[in-house]
This record gives sequence, C-alpha cells and structure tokens, in this order.
Amino acid sequence: MPTVFTVQADSREECASELARLCAVFGLRPRLHPMRMTGTDRWIARAAAAGEVYGRQSSR
Repeated sequence: MPTVFTVQADSREECASELARLCAVFGLRPRLHPMRMTGTDRWIARAAAAGEVYGRQSSR
C-alpha cells in the first residue's frame, strides 16, 4: 500500500483546494475526494503517489 497524505479542513472548498495544491506540488493523485468526517463538522481528503497501486509501481 502506498504512503497516503491526508488533508483535513473546516469546509469542503478548503479541503478540495488544499488537496489540489498537495497533488500539484508533490505529483500525487487524489485517492479520497473531500467528504465530511463522521461525527464532526470537518472535511477529509487523501492523496497518494500517482504511479503506485497498492504498493507496486503501475505499469502505465
């Protein structure tokens, strides 16, 4: 499994913006688009290396 980077924010817009910035700066791919965390008013999103699939390099 690849290393996963997590973004947490107070709004969906802020979470999406920071996810996009993280992906652009580090060449990552979104793995979990912004969604509301259960039991909180916070939003979460995740990204991982673009070429990795479950810990292996992608052949694409």
